[in-house]
Amino acid sequence: MTGRRYTERRPPRVGLYGLLGASNIGNDASMEAILRYLQADHPDAIVDAMCPGPDQVHREYGIEASPLWGRTYERAPGVAAIALKMLGKGVEGLGIASWVRRHDVVIVPGMGVLEASLPMRPWETPYAMFMLCLSGRLFRTKVALVSVGANAINQRLTRWMLNSAARFAFYRSYRDTGAREAMRQRGLDVTRDHVYPDLVFGLPVPPHDSGDPQIVGVGVMAYYGGNDDRGHGADIYACYVRNMKILVRWLVDGGRSVRLLVGDRSDDSVVREVLDDIRAHRPDLSPGRVVAEPVFSFADLARAMAPVGTVIATRYHNVMCGLKLSKPTISIGYSTKNLALMADTGLSEFCQDAKSIDVELLIKQFTELQERSVQLKPPIAEFCEAQAARLGQQFAELSAVLFPSAVAVPSAAENGPLAEGGR
Repeated sequence: MTGRRYTERRPPRVGLYGLLGASNIGNDASMEAILRYLQADHPDAIVDAMCPGPDQVHREYGIEASPLWGRTYERAPGVAAIALKMLGKGVEGLGIASWVRRHDVVIVPGMGVLEASLPMRPWETPYAMFMLCLSGRLFRTKVALVSVGANAINQRLTRWMLNSAARFAFYRSYRDTGAREAMRQRGLDVTRDHVYPDLVFGLPVPPHDSGDPQIVGVGVMAYYGGNDDRGHGADIYACYVRNMKILVRWLVDGGRSVRLLVGDRSDDSVVREVLDDIRAHRPDLSPGRVVAEPVFSFADLARAMAPVGTVIATRYHNVMCGLKLSKPTISIGYSTKNLALMADTGLSEFCQDAKSIDVELLIKQFTELQERSVQLKPPIAEFCEAQAARLGQQFAELSAVLFPSAVAVPSAAENGPLAEGGR
């Protein structure tokens, strides 16, 4: 696909698409990074979004936003529910297509849009991504998947929809080599796809503060397993929360204070359970020893983490925030993206799987991490600086590919036959 041709200068119309404004700090931070790039390099661009939280996006970022989808048909009974849901999906697809058609460029800013690390159904995000990228191909709108995540997917329909979406996209880049390799194994030609850092590496954070070694940031998550675990998600959640409770008790028994951190509104339930547990088992503990930090943005998260000496976190962007602040960090991860990030930082030995936490090993890892804290901080800082520099390279590439010259009024050629291949 060659994209649209232009004859007269006018500002480019750019759409941002994804699970934005829906309380996920990492997703919104990725959008913020793209907005900063557009404001710096393409200040004349007319930017809006399509997302589940349009009011939140408009309020926080000052751009117009359209709702991504609704779920108004799911309560109808029996056959009627199926028919109405199919109708709803048809309406949703038409809405996506109509929105895409109004833009010259649509950017999907980061996120794991080509993966199934967390539970999803094929008619949810996979269907929406399929319609987005298909619409881009049909209407010659350049759809760019920028620093996205991907992994192996066992569900055939989910895999087909996301693979098709990736094939229709005008531009693709991945946030780690594992994501690109996963797409290659899923049958995609990735020879022209690049690997760049996660977009959040481009966001500013407070000046590095070594923090208090007696304060530990513990990032928790409402974790129910992956897409293959839907049948026993409740058991996975219960096991994860139980282990996090044990960890927090051990930390306070050793004289440390804990800041509980989240990455999504859904994580609040875990925070409440951990707080209730510590009050029940350590009733004489000062309330200030275990606190829940209110976090609504990546900037909030960075400020909340600044005073801690060490981070133990589950959500990917909690781990990343700890690293950006040069904090020795342990990842209790749920996806290969966590492992890739820690390996790239030189911290592979400080990882665990959220599905099978070994608390005894976690305590040993934490103890070693604190002992090596001074040694580990400089290379962590150097890594993060290098990642930010590489993002600058990606933004230059995006400008060359998506905005090769000032976008202008479409010529009559826009209505010609669809060109083949443009990536």
